[in-house]
Amino acid sequence: MKMRRQRIGAMGEDIALQHYVMEGALLLDRNVSYPCGEIDLIIEDCSGATVFVEVKTRVGEEFGGAESVGRGKMTRMRKAAMEWVEGRPYCPLRFDVVVVILDRELETADITVYEGVEHGAR
Repeated sequence: MKMRRQRIGAMGEDIALQHYVMEGALLLDRNVSYPCGEIDLIIEDCSGATVFVEVKTRVGEEFGGAESVGRGKMTRMRKAAMEWVEGRPYCPLRFDVVVVILDRELETADITVYEGVEHGAR
């Protein structure tokens, strides 16, 4: 079961990354983990902003995509982002939440991007 969840999570991250790349973004880092938190994707968008992305992937009508990213998760994500940017040149920062809903056969996906979330995507 854990392997399946990891595989589905990786699929969602790939789909989210593809969405950003199609909009002209560059991948800066992926699956970054610090004691204070973790970040799924770090990208540079076409405006030059660094975007920290939390990806939530669900299959079918499973509950808890955007709803599962609340204030606590965003606080940990911001702390991890501050660790990542330390020592790097200044640039604008943004936090996004991406929800990927896969069909039960894992063949098609619907994607919703919540840009510039500060306290979660609820």
